Amino acid sequence: MKIANAPCSWGILEFGLDGKTSTYKRMLDEMSAAGYEGTELGDRGYLPTNPDRLEKELKSRELNLVGAVIPVNFLDPEDHPKGRDNALKTAKLLAQTDPDNARIVLSDDNGKNADRTNNAGRILPRHGLTDEQWKTFTYGVEKVAGTVLKETGVKSVFHHHCAGYVETPEEIDIFLDRTDPDLVNLCFDTGHYAFGGGAPEIGLQKHADRISHVHFKGWDPDVHRQSKDEQWDYFESVKNGIFCELGQGTIDFKAIHKELNRQNYSGWIIVEQDVLPGMGTPKDSAKRNRKFLRSIGL
Repeated sequence: MKIANAPCSWGILEFGLDGKTSTYKRMLDEMSAAGYEGTELGDRGYLPTNPDRLEKELKSRELNLVGAVIPVNFLDPEDHPKGRDNALKTAKLLAQTDPDNARIVLSDDNGKNADRTNNAGRILPRHGLTDEQWKTFTYGVEKVAGTVLKETGVKSVFHHHCAGYVETPEEIDIFLDRTDPDLVNLCFDTGHYAFGGGAPEIGLQKHADRISHVHFKGWDPDVHRQSKDEQWDYFESVKNGIFCELGQGTIDFKAIHKELNRQNYSGWIIVEQDVLPGMGTPKDSAKRNRKFLRSIGL
């Protein structure tokens, strides 16, 4: 297993939020110095979009490019072509830069629906999709993933995510039941699985045959309880540190490492400690997170 980090740990999120963030050169320098072997792309335009320049920046720091998150409003069929075009454009960049490692990480257009955003971490059945909406949603995912694979050879995974329509363990089950594993598999995120109401170790076991990309994200149950009590929305929970440093919350990463070994998982583990732009201690947190992973044999 190889260990990467992601721009979201430096406040480079896919939500288009305002706020001061680190330059990409500084982020890559800090990521490499902390001992990581790869990075995700972050918002398009944050890292260079010229493949030669991007490859040069990564190779000079001995970093691989392991993925790129592409948010798509899969619930609206009129938005599917735009999502397909965005994914295809990024997949071509990945294919020219690091085709052996990089994955397109598809996601819902998280944080855009008020009900899902306001109720992140406490989703009820009434907040979910109808059967017809699921058909539209999963058709769009398969269409985008299929086009990307056919035209670039880059494989796709789907990222379950709080403040989106695939958050709870039950919703993940439905999504996987309705999608073709030859087209799209799962980006399993420990923090989002816990925030969505599940036990990550159980989720890993249950979906072992569909997981091909893993995000290691901490989760603080005390912040979660306060989020429920005070009815915070998703962004307020992030602001208050629900995604804590690895080893500080209750997720048992030793057990997760053991389960991944049992599955003979040989892909990338991407550390993510989501912070809002300008928040947190990205450089120091990245070092502490890497130190923690070494302490459990990674």
